[in-house]
Order: sequence, then C-alpha cells, then structure tokens
Amino acid sequence: MLKKKFGLFAAVTLAGSVFLAGCGDDAATTEPEGEGEGGASDPEFLSILTGGTTGTYYPLGGAMATIIENETGLDTTAEVSQASAANMTALADGAAQIAFVQTDTAFYAAEGSNMFEGEVIDTVSAIGALYPETIQLVTTADSGIASFDDLAGKSISVGAPGSGTYINAEQLLEIHGMTMEDIDAQNLDFGESQESLQSGQIDAAFITAGTPTGAVESLGATSDVVIVPVEQDKADELIEKYPYYAHDVVPSGIYGLTEEVPTVSVLAMLVVQNDLSEDLVYDITKAIYENTDQIQHAKAEFIKAETALDGIGIDIHPGAQKYFDEVN
Repeated sequence: MLKKKFGLFAAVTLAGSVFLAGCGDDAATTEPEGEGEGGASDPEFLSILTGGTTGTYYPLGGAMATIIENETGLDTTAEVSQASAANMTALADGAAQIAFVQTDTAFYAAEGSNMFEGEVIDTVSAIGALYPETIQLVTTADSGIASFDDLAGKSISVGAPGSGTYINAEQLLEIHGMTMEDIDAQNLDFGESQESLQSGQIDAAFITAGTPTGAVESLGATSDVVIVPVEQDKADELIEKYPYYAHDVVPSGIYGLTEEVPTVSVLAMLVVQNDLSEDLVYDITKAIYENTDQIQHAKAEFIKAETALDGIGIDIHPGAQKYFDEVN
C-alpha cells in the first residue's frame, strides 16, 4: 500500500510541477483553480512531506493530512521522505507544498549554512512549531556504551544523508571533543538503524524525533534499550553555542526505561511554499491548531497556537501569522 502511494506521489508530483511551472504563464494549458489573497495560485491537491515510516513525522503527517482535507476540501496526502533537509530542498523544488522540518535545519536553509552551504532557500516559510524533537543516542545493554566517551571507534548511525539528525550528531560529538572521524559513521534512517542495532551491525544510533519513537519502541521489543545521557554541563555548553537547542529528557516508562535520561532537543515545525495564498495557509494553520484532539499521538498535546511561534528562525507565512495574530 505504501509503495503504491509513493508511486502515486511521484506521478502527482510530476503533474504538479507542470502545473506550478505554468502558473502566471499565459500559454499554460492548466488553469489554476483560484487565487487567494495576495494573488497566489493554489493547487488542487496538497502533499505533506514527512519522514520515514518508523519516525514521528509520518503518523502525525497522516493525521494532519486528514484534518486538512476535511477542513479545506483539498485532497491532501502525507508522503514518506528523507526528512528535514531533504524536505526543505524538495519544497524549494516544488515537489510538495507542506513539509515537516527541524527548526535548526530550516534556519540553516534560510542562511545557506551547514548542509545548505551556498544554497539559500528563501521560497519556504513557516506555518508554526509543533513539539520538541528529542536527540536520542540509542544503544542496547550489551553494547558496552554508557557515555559519549565510549563511542570512539564504534559503528554509529548518524542519520540518513541530508537529514537534520546528521548535524545534531555532529554538534553533539563536537561538544564532547569528537568528530565524525573518531567514529565509524553510518548513514542510516531510523528503520535501518533499528534493524542494524538488532542484528549487531552497528553499536549505537542517533535518532532525532519526538518520543516515543516507533523505531526505538520496536528495538525495545527484542533488546534492552539504553539511551546515552547528555549531561547537564555538556547540554549547557551546546545550548550556549547553538541556541536552537533546549534541555530535554527521555522520560521513564518508555522503551523499558526505569528512570528519565537527560538530553537535548530541537523543535519540529511545519513549513510551506511561499507562493501558497494567504487564505489557504490561514485555513491550513487553523485546521491543524484547532483540531489537535483528532491527532492520536502523544505529541499532539504539545501542538498549541500559543507556542507555535517559539523557536522559529525563518519568516512566518502571512496566512499563518494572520491566524496566530487572531488567537494569541
């Protein structure tokens, strides 16, 4: 079912790109359905880029797609993707209209830094922040890894190519006096990390996602999960240098943990193409933030209009700003 859906997405994306390319072109054969405030032409369907199926973005995206479709009447689908950085690039390329991304990754894209060095993305703006994305350094009890000092020379998953997780891993290693050269870095997504930990092919994995994360829960079904702590002094040092981080914990009671583990987090946020109309983005924003009771996920409790502008380092879409101005 997923493969069929993704195949449909590829086909729809191609059609959508032709449509978008024709907007504003007198010779275009496809006429836009209508224009919202500000003259922007809106599509007849919406695609939300999420992440891998074992992360948090995908189930949240599916719930939000249903809400948006019900509230706006636009056919809306949640699509599997390679998450944050890849989502920013895909949105800039016109492959979708809405995407999940980490606040730090969106900042890098707007600045043209880190994985976006020399490539400023200024055609994407924010809808709003959603929930904390916890940086989890995951291993198993039989790995012998209990601290960052134990990572040297070990095989560690640092996230899929183009993911925000990679930068989180790089910066946490830096704060602990290490670089990617000090480990055997593996570019795996969350599902691949889980499978590789279970089979003993890797020793630990960085996973940046809302807790509980499906991949880590699945690992806990067959192994004793260990979350390596980010101690207070190192967290303080990280936040001082990179202020988009915040103190966080992996709570006890999940993954079989008997006590909470200190760590850090960034924020998950939604971004949107700038050229969607103010009216449509207003409706999308209103739909999401006023129907969180329909999202059957633990992270729904964090999705609130009053905190939606926290930690946003890029421009807010005028439609989203209009909604938050009304309710805050």
